[in-house]
Amino acid sequence: MRLALFDLDGTLLPTDSDHAFGEFMVRIGWADPQAHAARNDGFFQDYQAGRLDMHAYIEFATASWRDRDAAEIARMSDRFMREVIAPCVRESAQALVRQHRERGDRLALVTATNDFITGPIAQVFGIDTLIATELERDAQGRVTGRIRGTPCLREGKITRVSQWLAQEGTRLEAYDEVVFYGDSTNDLPLLERVTHPVATNPAPALAKIAAERGWTVLNLFE
Repeated sequence: MRLALFDLDGTLLPTDSDHAFGEFMVRIGWADPQAHAARNDGFFQDYQAGRLDMHAYIEFATASWRDRDAAEIARMSDRFMREVIAPCVRESAQALVRQHRERGDRLALVTATNDFITGPIAQVFGIDTLIATELERDAQGRVTGRIRGTPCLREGKITRVSQWLAQEGTRLEAYDEVVFYGDSTNDLPLLERVTHPVATNPAPALAKIAAERGWTVLNLFE
């Protein structure tokens, strides 16, 4: 049995969909250009430095849209996919996913970015299993600004993947081969747990670790 796990931002996409979504909120007039952009950039810097407070970030990132009408939110999501995400989808990344699918591997997208943003992106890549930071929803299905369960960030990726496999009656160690494609040190805990870690479009810090450990390095966006 083989399992292929993919990070999203910076790995399958040559951008950060979470940060880009915040910029999109400003562009369509749903968020203040100065205050929102500054906080969005600050949270992104915290993420890159490995110190992001995911709970604070989710409360901030959903505030500009979570109280709007459901139909309006759906139209906004469709527009974000068309205008921001679709131009970023590269054939090289699609081909990588397709290669694993065609050889019969089980696939999962494992990302810190929330499920509202990444659900449609997973569909674009044809990956049925999405393991993302889950937004809490109330009885009416409205986003609350809180996180449901464990954030899918750093060590949380191991927790969430393990929970998913446990629900299916299995575990990481049951697979003959587990490959994980990740681009940053935020992916390091899960990269260290799989049989085949692949530093994909790696940031300098991860590239250094990959070189020291002899990990495979893959650049999809050259």
